[in-house]
Amino acid sequence: MKHGKKHNHLSRTHSHREAMLQNMASSLILHKRIETTVAKAKELRKFVEPILTRAKDDTYQNRRIAFQYLNDKETLKELFGAVADKIATRPGGYTRIIKLGNRLGDNAQTCLIELVDFNEVLLAAAAEKATATTRTRRSRRGSTKAADDAETVAAPVAAAEVAEAPAEPAEEASSTDTAQEAPADEAPVAPEASADDETQKS
Repeated sequence: MKHGKKHNHLSRTHSHREAMLQNMASSLILHKRIETTVAKAKELRKFVEPILTRAKDDTYQNRRIAFQYLNDKETLKELFGAVADKIATRPGGYTRIIKLGNRLGDNAQTCLIELVDFNEVLLAAAAEKATATTRTRRSRRGSTKAADDAETVAAPVAAAEVAEAPAEPAEEASSTDTAQEAPADEAPVAPEASADDETQKS
């Protein structure tokens, strides 16, 4: 009975399956990406990621265990050299599966499995996006703060100018009104005086 046996046999015997995964893991470490079916890629990911985790700690015992799984000296040298340096700070998830669609022969789902830290195009795009968002945030914060400071400084200055500005026109207007009122008062007085003079003469 198949209780608790969740791994995919891939229609192969145990020895055939182990040899296939061993060869695929070596190819992945040496070439950094390989094209295969989705089912094989998922099994390969479970097979190779514990080996990559061991490669981050370069000890004699870890080299022995990795060689037991890979059985290839060139692959082991590449694993504990360039690959270990790249994945040193990554806490897990060393591989990425990108689906490519179905192939023509048997309509199987194909994909590209690759080491995450060796895809220079995606790494450059991610770095550019990170810098762009950082610059945008900084500029927004800086401009908002500068605008707020400008408003707080400009408000008292504007209030002071507005307070000073009406004072002078008010004084000018009052002096103008008094000047205009004086002739108006004097103007009626003159005719009255002339009218009195006329009555006296008559």
